[in-house]
Amino acid sequence: MPDPRVRRVRESDVDAVVGLVHELAEYERAADECHLTADQLRTALFRESPALFAHVAELDGEVVGCALWFRNFSTWHGTHGIYLEDLYVRPAARGAGLGKALLTTLAEECVARGYLRLEWWVLDWNEPAIGFYESLGAIAMDEWTVYRLTGAALNRLAETQATAAND
Repeated sequence: MPDPRVRRVRESDVDAVVGLVHELAEYERAADECHLTADQLRTALFRESPALFAHVAELDGEVVGCALWFRNFSTWHGTHGIYLEDLYVRPAARGAGLGKALLTTLAEECVARGYLRLEWWVLDWNEPAIGFYESLGAIAMDEWTVYRLTGAALNRLAETQATAAND
């Protein structure tokens, strides 16, 4: 049975969710890298064909946690999964089972849609989160290394391709 404290995000929740994302960035020691605005999040979540989805957790009518996610795809299994971009519960609301309730909701979403996996990243130093995830049965994918292109490197690669196309 779904946890009544967790529900899909509503447009009226956008400001609260943006605040939670900024709190998460601060917790992850990267506050200066977080530039999300309410307009950006509103557009991502509520446009005609959204690519981003979210659930929120409430205590006493206040949004105190969120899970922001999108679909990924396994070519080996031929089916979608859920990639959890952000999971955050305010420190004062932790211990009430909201993090587990949010993850349980996403697991239910996977099962209902026939998705075969729910995955996310966690910072190596975040021992409380790692312990929590492992207590739920999550397995660290230690054999994989994450790579990312951003900023100048991303632009440089894109320009290389554009230059090659013009030659």
